[in-house]
Amino acid sequence: MSVAAEVKGWEPKIVAFCCHWCAYAGADLAGLNRLQYPANARIVRVPCSGRVNPQFVLRAFQRGADGVLVAG
Repeated sequence: MSVAAEVKGWEPKIVAFCCHWCAYAGADLAGLNRLQYPANARIVRVPCSGRVNPQFVLRAFQRGADGVLVAG
């Protein structure tokens, strides 16, 4: 298999730390409206995006995440 073919089918693994009071409401609303977000995205609800410890971000990368989103 060529590198181009491998890259074409590649989808990044994303971990999103979403604030319970702000960004998570949008993700929850998507579910209520029966909208789907990609299966390669994982949403983690946190009490506040300002409380996301940098170790959480590093650990996500160590466990295989290709990208991390902290949304407030």
